[in-house]
Amino acid sequence: MTNTLLNVQTATGHQVLASAGKKILRPGGKLATEQLFQWAEFKPGDTVLELASSFGESAIALAQRFGVNVVGMEKNPDSVQRARAQVEAAGLSGQITLIEGDIFQLDTLPDTFDYVLAEAILTLQSPAGKAKILSGVRDRLKPGGKFLSHELLAQAHEEEIHQLLAQTIRANSTPLSEANWISACIAAGLAVHQHQTGPLGLLNIGRMIQDEGLVNTVRIFGNILTQPNLRKRVLGMRRAFRQYRQDLGYIVLCATRI
Repeated sequence: MTNTLLNVQTATGHQVLASAGKKILRPGGKLATEQLFQWAEFKPGDTVLELASSFGESAIALAQRFGVNVVGMEKNPDSVQRARAQVEAAGLSGQITLIEGDIFQLDTLPDTFDYVLAEAILTLQSPAGKAKILSGVRDRLKPGGKFLSHELLAQAHEEEIHQLLAQTIRANSTPLSEANWISACIAAGLAVHQHQTGPLGLLNIGRMIQDEGLVNTVRIFGNILTQPNLRKRVLGMRRAFRQYRQDLGYIVLCATRI
């Protein structure tokens, strides 16, 4: 069921897809995130700072799977409250701390971390915003710590894609090319050691089944087909993705402090 309180006509793209029931909203899906985890080589007791941790679901998964200690930073107080309840219900209060805070103010955090994780966060920022967050990420990493990033890729026509996505997604979605993502990291004092790119699969049926499972994929399409306003927005996003399907994709990268 969709959220009846959401104004589908003006909501951002990720809010629209979430209201349809989509849980995996990252451009490269689960496979891309798994690549990040392989590069990370987490060890029990390592510390992870997750930016824009939302409802705490990925923090819980990290703590359960790898035995790491996670600090999640989230601006929305309602999301923080919900995340804390989920962490407590999972019995992970000793491993996960949720902080209400702004990712543009990472300097307010007193600690440094073995890892900083950011997925589908930097794409939504202006060039100046990207630079500020990346600089903050660098300062929050321990020597030898790793920055793990998963973002939207635009191999060409960056400005055209930005303008189109602003209209269809209703957000300041500003993907960069592979070279420009790496350059943005280097400018902030982060050396990219590993990176990978691939096609965008947010609305690809095969990828959705892989990410969401068959039952939830059927449920998502049922919501889209039976709700006209929702269908209009999703089809608009799909047309935009198809128009630039040769250029749009995902990038994951692993970087360390210079």
